Amino acid sequence: MNSAVFKIEFDRLYLPLCMYSLRILNIREEAEDVVQQCFTAVWQILRNGEEISNLKGYLYRSVRNRSLKRSQELNSELTECIENISENVSEEDIDTSERDAKLWNAIDRLPEKCREVFLLSKRDGLSHKEIAERMDISVKTVENQMTKAFSRLREALDNSAGKVFFLPFL
Repeated sequence: MNSAVFKIEFDRLYLPLCMYSLRILNIREEAEDVVQQCFTAVWQILRNGEEISNLKGYLYRSVRNRSLKRSQELNSELTECIENISENVSEEDIDTSERDAKLWNAIDRLPEKCREVFLLSKRDGLSHKEIAERMDISVKTVENQMTKAFSRLREALDNSAGKVFFLPFL
């Protein structure tokens, strides 16, 4: 695998792998570090002339193992939590990670004010009235921005997979 193909795979898998690691670690920076370490290790393996037949599967397993190890390092009290995490990486885990990555990419592409209104509502749990007061806009504007956000997210996610996604924080 040459560096151009590796970059394509990195771009395709980085965010879903981060979302997967984040579900184990619950710390964004740690999850990103784990994924970067895994990609670095894979690059070294490939540079040494070895082949990896299923890169995606190999990376998910590596991220899982490193995430679990890192969580133990961060807090030895997580032993019970770690025991509840399946030994294998399931297709559902991969699908969920990829769905979450697509969702956050779509949210990132929303216009700035629309994204801000949407996140204040869905991530932070503010009412339309609270958002309007915080942003010094009318409640009607908040409603319009929410409608716009849902429409654009639905369109982006429907086009990417041909099916409707449920927003995990709704």
